[in-house]
Amino acid sequence: MTLQLPKSLKPNDPGVTLRGDGRESFAARNQPVHMSNEAAAAVESVSTPRRLAVDVRNVSLTFETSDGKVDALANVSLEIAEGEFVSFIGPSGCGKTTMLRLIADLQQPTSGTLLVNGMSAEQARLARRYGYVFQAPALFPWRTIEKNLKLPLEVMGFSDSEQNSRAARYLALVNLTGFERKFPWQLSGGMQQRVSIARALSFDPALLLMDEPFGALDEIVRDHLNEQLLQLWDKTGKTVLFVTHSIPEAVFLSTKIVVMSPRPGRIIDVIDCDFARDRTLEIRETPEFLKIAQRVRTGLRAGHSYDE
Repeated sequence: MTLQLPKSLKPNDPGVTLRGDGRESFAARNQPVHMSNEAAAAVESVSTPRRLAVDVRNVSLTFETSDGKVDALANVSLEIAEGEFVSFIGPSGCGKTTMLRLIADLQQPTSGTLLVNGMSAEQARLARRYGYVFQAPALFPWRTIEKNLKLPLEVMGFSDSEQNSRAARYLALVNLTGFERKFPWQLSGGMQQRVSIARALSFDPALLLMDEPFGALDEIVRDHLNEQLLQLWDKTGKTVLFVTHSIPEAVFLSTKIVVMSPRPGRIIDVIDCDFARDRTLEIRETPEFLKIAQRVRTGLRAGHSYDE
């Protein structure tokens, strides 16, 4: 019996090739594929991975104290891509703040390697590639809000006109236009912390390091600042590293959550949060949010097994 091929599928068709056994194999035609701009951007983001803002490999840190050695971190490895919002959560003393200090070159690891934007932590510090927001606003009470924001710009030698334009721009970004002549003691705690954030952004660093900046604030103010911080992150496109003790805060803010164990600090889990960038507080009632929060709690409980 002879099989008759349709004329359109004869071997001279560019989509058909003859195999050694005389049978035909069919190859997909090289037809152009048309897609929307949104789909093309999605494909590009998958095929072209973002550069690493932070690359930590097997980092350990041991302190020498009068009472002997203290192991603060043990074999920590972590990759953070540019533009991510990454929260560190764990019990007190687990090394969350120590991680930020290593990235900021305020401390140096005992072993391992750490790169910030492709350079050493020391080079990144000298190049002023990060801004740091501490637990307390750390504002000088004798300087006005505007002059507190300008302080790093003065140190870096920016011109007066550039200082003025940047102060106006970043105070507007944190919704504090009109408070330029006020002093810190005339502002609420939440407003002072917003000044601290604006000051850390004023010289346009690539990385924003935030060490539990809202921990001392009441829940209502904290929720409001969480929403404002997400808007700020979306507008600036900065990479944010954020230390917190609050599970809901970590889940609400982050694209990625790093769960750490008690000392010596280890990474128990790294959890992706795929919520939309324009998320609102109502997302905290959704099953997806609660599922991630439960996974964080499970990781925190598992971390205590190191003490057993």
